[in-house]
Amino acid sequence: MFGKIKAINKGDTVGSLTSTQIEILIGSLLGDGTLRKQGTRTNALFEVNHSLQFSDYVDWKYEFFKEYVKTPPKSRKSNGNRIAYRFTTQSLPVFTEYYDKYYSLGKKIIPSNIKLTNSILAVWFMDDGSKTRNSFYINTQQFDIESQLLLIKCLERDFGIKSTLNSDKQYKRIRIRTESAKQLKNIVAPFTRPCFYYKLTMTP
Repeated sequence: MFGKIKAINKGDTVGSLTSTQIEILIGSLLGDGTLRKQGTRTNALFEVNHSLQFSDYVDWKYEFFKEYVKTPPKSRKSNGNRIAYRFTTQSLPVFTEYYDKYYSLGKKIIPSNIKLTNSILAVWFMDDGSKTRNSFYINTQQFDIESQLLLIKCLERDFGIKSTLNSDKQYKRIRIRTESAKQLKNIVAPFTRPCFYYKLTMTP
């Protein structure tokens, strides 16, 4: 499982990124990860940004992308009293390919041909998953309804996981149906970093 990998296997490549890097990148884009272009630059960079309390998670992602990063992760004051911990890659063609897919409308969207894997789902859950009393939410409020409905279809198609849209004030997010909660947990648990174990604890 990729959670145990400490070095990138250069023989396991898909284009210019390894298959593991691609899965972490896509999982991050479904969650809190960002691709953006700076100024007039042609190519995009990948940014990982989480609260300081999840520095282990940021460092873990950094280990897979450090060949593309000039400055290691560091903390900085964010909104209010929040201390963020982040890194950004260089602006490179390997990231522009995914920028063109996920930001084709000028905002983050879900490509129609996306296919989820266990690893992608695990990163997505670590980024944006949360628990209810007996199931889980995936906080997809950043996406439009069309993208969220596509993700619901993907969860059922790729894993047999049933989910629905749940209201969160004026937004919507994905709620895993109770009958699929254990299945989701079994998929993501082997990959979950220790700082996120609390997300997997459900009350019977």
